[in-house]
Amino acid sequence: MHDADILAARPPKQSLDPWRPYAHLVEPERTASGRVEEVATIFLTNQECPFRCTMCDLWKYTLDERVPVGAIPAQIDHALAQSPGAKHIKLYNAGNFFDAQAIPPEDHAAIAARVCHFETIIVENHPRLTDDRCVTFRDLLTSSFNRVGNAPRVERRERLVRDTTRGALPTRLNDGPRLEVALGLETVHADILLRLNKRMTVADFDRAAAFLRGHDIDVRAFILLRPPGLNERDGIEWCVKSLAHTFDVGASVCSVIPTRAGNGIMDRMAESGDFSRPTIRSMEEVLERGIELSRAGDTTRRVFIDLWDAEKFCDCVQCGPARIARLQRMNLSQQIEPGVECDCANEAK
Repeated sequence: MHDADILAARPPKQSLDPWRPYAHLVEPERTASGRVEEVATIFLTNQECPFRCTMCDLWKYTLDERVPVGAIPAQIDHALAQSPGAKHIKLYNAGNFFDAQAIPPEDHAAIAARVCHFETIIVENHPRLTDDRCVTFRDLLTSSFNRVGNAPRVERRERLVRDTTRGALPTRLNDGPRLEVALGLETVHADILLRLNKRMTVADFDRAAAFLRGHDIDVRAFILLRPPGLNERDGIEWCVKSLAHTFDVGASVCSVIPTRAGNGIMDRMAESGDFSRPTIRSMEEVLERGIELSRAGDTTRRVFIDLWDAEKFCDCVQCGPARIARLQRMNLSQQIEPGVECDCANEAK
């Protein structure tokens, strides 16, 4: 698959305002503390990602040009004014936070000042764009927190550190904000990854994850369930292998994305028989096995299944809603619940 093929199959983009996020919401998520807490997600409007991934439909919500300096902070202000109470924030930009053509580096300090009071700041980025820019932004978050955050708490922490280390202060305070970078691995199946036109290898992901963990930055991974070229059973098995790999290289969160049509090229592949979306039962099996994998290591590890438009993956109107509700509960509890009983499950086998 090449860029020209993917571009030729696209429907039109949405019309967007560079001074407003194209969406924002607050929803619960199980956090590293083990608690279910509110997470604000701001879907930033910015220039399109330069990587033309086969399965991606996020380009629909992007611009063809770089946003003006100051636009991204203005978008964050707009969303935060309507999203009170969250402890964690995702700044998702349909691409790469550390792409200078998407998020102007001139705005990084202003962005850090606006979000440094959150306990966790999550951004998304391509593994090949993961470098010292991440560390610089991490430090901006910390310095902004120390400057405008909870001063009495910071002062107490500083005194404690001085007492323990005899005057040597660390570069970051443990009670400051945590930066988490979400990387798209998609799959560890090398041939399928190549077909996704993502322009990276598993080794690129591993290097990026090691770099982030080496600089005390948390790693979230995106994994596809049944990308093009895999049948249902192979889609499940390669998804589980990919989950295991991301945990092995230090990811603390894995988000499984059931592969969808709807971006043009995926619809053509569905018509030709090269792609079929996974079933709700495959989503259930992957989440169950993913939770089992996460239990085998660090207690902060979590696996989520993306339930956006989950109804499209159901083939039974009777049990579909119950299966989706079960997956929602398991996302939050990270506990495996008894399965949903329905005659259609026997028919599917």
